[in-house]
Amino acid sequence: MKITEIIITYLFAVIYLVFALNFFFNFLPMPELEGNALVYMDLLSSTGYMTAVKVLELLVAIMLLFNIKRPLAWLLILPVSTNILMYDVFIVGVPTLGLLMMGMNLFMVFRLRKHYLCLIG
Repeated sequence: MKITEIIITYLFAVIYLVFALNFFFNFLPMPELEGNALVYMDLLSSTGYMTAVKVLELLVAIMLLFNIKRPLAWLLILPVSTNILMYDVFIVGVPTLGLLMMGMNLFMVFRLRKHYLCLIG
């Protein structure tokens, strides 16, 4: 199971790292948004919220890649993974990358649950 955890950790970190860096440097072509997705992203971008989220994604990716407080990193990114899944389900209508990210995030939180016992006790 340790190999699975390592693969999930690095895959998850690389995905968040690439998309966070893409936000700042725009090296990947992004599909044109329309309808509710366009309105949602325009609102988030105009408030600076997306910048804060992308900085958090970048920070967590670095924490995961360099093994810096990994249990904390998995908890910090959980709301972001949840938001991506909700965006995919309720705005886009197709749970694609959000489902994958949420699944990996929940799996790792479950695997590291002993680190979080002090939060609930």
